[in-house]
Amino acid sequence: MRWSERVDAELEKELVQWRRHLHSKPELSFQEHETTEFIGSLLAGWGIEIDRPLDTGLVGRVRGSEPGPVVAVRADIDALPVQEENDADFASTVSGRMHACGHDGHTAILLGLARTLSELRPQLCGEIRLVFQPAEEVVASGARQFVDVGVLDGVAAMLGLHLWSGLDVGSISLRGGAVMASTDEFRVTVLGSGGHGAMPHQATDSLVIASSLVGELQTLVSRRIDPLDPAVVSVGSFHAGTAFNVIPSAAELTGTVRTLSEPVRALIERELGQIATSHVQAGGARAEVRYLRGNPTLVNDAGLVEVLRPALAAVDGVEIVSLPPSMGGEDFAYYSQVVPCVFAFIGARNPEIGADFPHHHPRFSIDERSLGIGLRFFLAGVERLNSCSERLPRFSKA
Repeated sequence: MRWSERVDAELEKELVQWRRHLHSKPELSFQEHETTEFIGSLLAGWGIEIDRPLDTGLVGRVRGSEPGPVVAVRADIDALPVQEENDADFASTVSGRMHACGHDGHTAILLGLARTLSELRPQLCGEIRLVFQPAEEVVASGARQFVDVGVLDGVAAMLGLHLWSGLDVGSISLRGGAVMASTDEFRVTVLGSGGHGAMPHQATDSLVIASSLVGELQTLVSRRIDPLDPAVVSVGSFHAGTAFNVIPSAAELTGTVRTLSEPVRALIERELGQIATSHVQAGGARAEVRYLRGNPTLVNDAGLVEVLRPALAAVDGVEIVSLPPSMGGEDFAYYSQVVPCVFAFIGARNPEIGADFPHHHPRFSIDERSLGIGLRFFLAGVERLNSCSERLPRFSKA
């Protein structure tokens, strides 16, 4: 029996129960204390060794009976500051907080993997490291902190997934190379000199200068980046002034930069500062520019994808597809910088039951059949990489 075939109706029922329990009790990034305790109590009951490298989140270790490589599998556990508008009986019980991105489902899937592997110990080699990660939704990044404290030490390969509202239930998207974008942000403050709205010649109008800068920044993508290299520069906020007849002395705009390659990311970081500074100086004002790097690009190891593809294609009732890269971001990217990784999208969309709202929407939901599919993905991948030697099936970091 293939490991993925161990996902029966009873286990799928448990996945749903775990997911609904977590959904009703959402906790924000780095505040996932009750969630962590819930996970820990289940792992302990299955005899799984537990490490707690940070205040929230934890790592479970399922050790096999024979030597072998360490394979890590990750789920993110945090919720969002969103007021839920669904009326399900398991809807959020916490005002202003909601699992609006599927992390409750991710956690339930990894719990299902933990339980199944605890029953498969005699067949395991090496170690399966179960990474229940906090704080995916914030810049402080639980993934980055887990890397910094050594959670991936000794890991030979890593798997992750995301329940995806843009993909029909029953499908899994798998591709090598860039999967999700880097997520940087910028802040430009234009410092002019204020004055009366009736006498603009006596002022240096920061608002007008900043307004024209918004358009100028779009030339970063249209005129400085190869059209074949995906990139996004979006201004998301603009603040200036407090009165209708006063020219403000300062204006501030903020935005996001998304790229799928490090060279393009570095180019935009460099040129955005140059454009902002020179444009503002040409208007007679001064610019303060801050560029903050967020998640790097999430890159799937192309060789590892091909090693896993036949095993995943053999999973009953699942169609393997290949979505184009997303310009959204994921802090799983930090893991992909350290070890060979595969990150898949698990279809969770079903318009017939209202499971077709986008991520972070107050009515976001999933078709819960996706939970069993996600668990089958993890089990098929772990079984393929389970090897009673110190080396995994051959693949190369890409």
